[in-house]
Amino acid sequence: MDKTPKNPHIHPLTRIMNDIVGIFTEMGFTVEQGPEMETEETNFDFLNFPKDHPSRDMQDTFWIKPEDSKKLLRTQTSDMQVKYMRENEPPFKIIIPGRVFRNEATDATHEAQFYQIEGLVVGENVTLANLKFTLETFLKKLFGEDVKIKLRPGFFPFVEPGVEVDMICGKCKGEGCPTCKYNGWIEILGAGMVHPKVLSNGGIDPNKYSGFAFGVGVDRVAMLKYGIDDIRLMYSGDLRFVNQF
Repeated sequence: MDKTPKNPHIHPLTRIMNDIVGIFTEMGFTVEQGPEMETEETNFDFLNFPKDHPSRDMQDTFWIKPEDSKKLLRTQTSDMQVKYMRENEPPFKIIIPGRVFRNEATDATHEAQFYQIEGLVVGENVTLANLKFTLETFLKKLFGEDVKIKLRPGFFPFVEPGVEVDMICGKCKGEGCPTCKYNGWIEILGAGMVHPKVLSNGGIDPNKYSGFAFGVGVDRVAMLKYGIDDIRLMYSGDLRFVNQF
């Protein structure tokens, strides 16, 4: 007896993850995977996080007992950057999809677990213009050709300069509405040029090579694309939610 559902539904997180990975592979990126449990060294030290950085504190990171093991649930898929650089010669373009964890209060826009896709490009003469072109191309393929983006300064320890990437609101087209909190733009991801110390930690000469990195929050993208107003719905296990997609 055939038990295949007559009308199968794909979870929105799975759907958007597949879409994003598909777009980047079409752009020449390869896909890498990493472990969900990491060391403090790979999750923080190699990525130029100062020893006193707030994200190391218990309110942001799930540490694994015993505490002296220095192991944790990864807070970002950036943890694979230095690992990959140490095993591969430039030039390369990779994305790293996976689940990450933050010890924070749950509400409509925040969860203790969520999905992220890290991107890393390293080669000779890689510039901020290459980063902007890559991200604009990606967002146009995902949301439509009328997408516009803008970069504004942002801080992340593993990039310099760092940028926050805003996308024009798809609902109001920049006029202002509740979705974009009436400013016409929506923050979509963080990015920047790979910090020379991170390149050095990866065994790559920062005087010869440069690169850029970016992090895409898959849950946030799914909420924007499908009009989901509460992130907790995606982890509820409620088939009434999934069956809408």
